[in-house]
Order: sequence, then structure tokens, then C-alpha cells
Amino acid sequence: MAEFLTTIDKRKILHVDLDAFYAQIEMRDQPELRSKPLIIARDPTQNNGHGVVATANYVARQLGIHSAMSAFEAKRLAPNGIFLSPNFPKYKVVSAQIHDIFRRFTTKVEPVAFDEAYLDVTENILSGATLAAEIRHQILKETQLTSSIGVSHNKLLAKLGSEYNKPNGVTVIDHENQLQFLDYLPISAFRGVGKKTKEKFDELGIENGLDLRQMSQETLKTEFGKMGERLYWQARGVHFGAVEWQRQRQSIGKEETFDHALHDNNAVQIEFKKLVSSLIMSLKRQKLIGRTLNIKIRDDQFNTITRAITQDAPWQLNEATLVMASQATFEDNIGTEFSVRLLGVSMSNLQSATFEEMSLF
Repeated sequence: MAEFLTTIDKRKILHVDLDAFYAQIEMRDQPELRSKPLIIARDPTQNNGHGVVATANYVARQLGIHSAMSAFEAKRLAPNGIFLSPNFPKYKVVSAQIHDIFRRFTTKVEPVAFDEAYLDVTENILSGATLAAEIRHQILKETQLTSSIGVSHNKLLAKLGSEYNKPNGVTVIDHENQLQFLDYLPISAFRGVGKKTKEKFDELGIENGLDLRQMSQETLKTEFGKMGERLYWQARGVHFGAVEWQRQRQSIGKEETFDHALHDNNAVQIEFKKLVSSLIMSLKRQKLIGRTLNIKIRDDQFNTITRAITQDAPWQLNEATLVMASQATFEDNIGTEFSVRLLGVSMSNLQSATFEEMSLF
């Protein structure tokens, strides 16, 4: 155990996050937009007031506009703002350029979204800070886009670091300064603390990481359940998760984006049933089975969580079993409050079903 902890402590992890990625690309291609409030969303005046903001440039953010806000509200805050519908094919091309840059520095790259990834650079002889500076330089040189990078010994701290010094900054969090960094963070900066959880912390007089760290594990579990236990370790900067760079690419699955966010477990379970049913039909049609069940969750802040459950033997294509596993994974990774915009279920580590296995379909 001591050897494992020593190895974990010596990791060098980067979290790279492009600054207002979609908006940056549009401003790069149309420089006249740089000084104007730019909102990446369909114009609500041409869309019956519907739509959600994907991102906004920093001029628009100064007006209070942010990702996941309704386009109607963004229009109210910036009546003269420029609304552009997302151009995902263009963003995907730029994303591929950026991820190619990442792989020049390490093969251990975990893509999180078009505009962000975790990199395990432990085996690189250069310091994390030096690598972060070089990666940012290459991204700017080749794509004319700025990025922010967090550098630390685990994914949690690297992610918090990239968010801390935006835009166009680097934050290094090491063993010596990690508690000081965490103690001064507002409680809302911690993973899983949404509006309702923040209100509960306000009632308890918990304002920052130091206040959180002074709460006992038992109290946090009593007040917030599994999320409370995760927050206990977050306040101490503890996270053992590895950069997941060896993902099985061959997979079959289904995902669904919702016009209206899901807020309760019953609604989530209904959607998982639909997704699992579709997945099973696809697998049966192609006479395939798989050992890895993958769950994808995206909230209304465009944060994406992916989890994989791998078994020694292939999963049985049983709807109740797969729905239960999906729902349990969801509840283990999302707090008591949530606002979900996308769910996905897929199967990977695929293999052809034998005659005996097909007879169980």
C-alpha cells in the first residue's frame, strides 16, 4: 500500500481546457467579433425563445452570460449580442488538431470533450509546469487559440487548477501548496456542489474549502450521503483515479440529449430503460456481446462524466440487469441534486456471441 501511495504521489497530471472554445474559434475566423458579446446559441428571436447557450466569449460573460443559460435570458442580458449557432463539424476538426498536439507529449491522453483532456506526463523528464507552457505555446501557434492548464499529482487538483486561472493561465498545485489552495476555494468550486447543495452549506455556515475540511466525515455523510464522503476527500486533495487512456474504441451504444433537463431519479431510470432497450436490440441484431458497460452523463453545465464497468465474462443482455447497473453508476457519481442534459449507454470489449449465448437472447 505504501508503495502504491508513493507512486500515486509522484504522478504528473495535466488538465488542459481551451478558453471558451467554440467562441474562440468563431472570433479567430471573424476577428470583428472579438469586441462584441458573442453567444454560441441559436438566436431565440428566430427559435421561438428556445435554446441553450453552449458557451460565450468573455465580453458576454462580463454581462452575466454563461454556459447552459437559456438563450432567451442571454438575449435579455445582451440585447445587442451576436448569436451564432454552433458549428460542430468545424469545432471537431480543430479539436482533432489539439488532441494531436497532446499526443506529441504523451500517449496517455484521456479526452473529456472537444475542448479538454487529461494528460499523464509522469514519464516525461520535463516538469509539469514546463510541459504546460510548451503545450499552450504549441496550441496557440498552430490554432491561434488560448488554453488554461492545471498541473498537479492527481486529476481532481489538475481540473481545479485549470479552472482557477482562466483564461490563458497555468496553475501548479503541488503537495506543499495543495491545502492552502483548497482552503481558499469557495465551496461552490468543489465537484458536485450545485445550487441546492450550496444553499445547504450556506445554512451550515460553510463558505470555503477550509470550512469543508473542518467538517467530520460522519457529518458530511449524514448531511449529503455519498456526495458528502467524496467532498470529505476533495477537501484534502485526495483522488486516486488514473488517466483513462486505453479505452476500447469499438463499441455499440445510444445516447440521448434532452430539451428539458432531468432532475429526479425516476426520470433518469425511465431514460436508461429506453437506452438499454435500444442497446440490446443493436447487440442482438449484430450477434454481439461485450464485457464493458459504459455510462455517459452530461449536466446542464456541459460537464461530462463517463464510467465503465468491466466484467471477466460478457454481460448478459438482460434489460433489468443493465438498467440497474446504469442507474447505480449514475447514483454513485451524481449528487442528490442534478440537472442532466444527456445520458448514454454503450457496450465495448465486444465479441461475437457463441451459439449457446445466442440461444439466451
